[in-house]
Amino acid sequence: MKLYGSLTSPYVRKVRVFLKEKGLEHEFIIEGPGDAAGNVARLNPFGKVPVVVLDDGEALFESSQIIDYLDSLPGPILIPQAGEARWRVQRWHALGQGIADAVVARLMETRRRPEHQDPALIRKQEAKVAAALAFAESQVQGGEYLTGNQLTLADIAMGVALAYMDLRYEHVWQSSHPGLAAWFAVFARRPAFVATMPS
Repeated sequence: MKLYGSLTSPYVRKVRVFLKEKGLEHEFIIEGPGDAAGNVARLNPFGKVPVVVLDDGEALFESSQIIDYLDSLPGPILIPQAGEARWRVQRWHALGQGIADAVVARLMETRRRPEHQDPALIRKQEAKVAAALAFAESQVQGGEYLTGNQLTLADIAMGVALAYMDLRYEHVWQSSHPGLAAWFAVFARRPAFVATMPS
């Protein structure tokens, strides 16, 4: 199995952490979406990372689809199969995805020339992040994991989203979200998370 992606993409990192937590052998190939002649452009009609190529040559793209497939493979189950446990994990996944999406949108706007930036759009994305953090804080139970008594996609998605926020949208959020900050401090020590830290 091959994974194509960039080192800083939160969507790629989510897949990388998931692969490591599942214990799945893979080759990580660093490639961004900008190379028109590269594998990403060839394998994904949207020209985005991550892209996973299976041993039979089949290509998967979009992090959510990739993760669904990976969880069907041998290794610990990181997405509960059904019921309340499943939707709780998927809600945390959606929350982490939404934070990453808002931070990416904000970053893209701030990278435009100053005279072409839309301050209202930037404020809108920052408001989304603030609302998501407030919701997450209201849901944290104070344990090692966000749901249940073992690691799930909930932890991976939120951990990656918070780390990406710290990387691309630096602001003090920990003091106003102490429960989330305490959980993240523990999660951030996991070997799979440390090994995928952008360099």
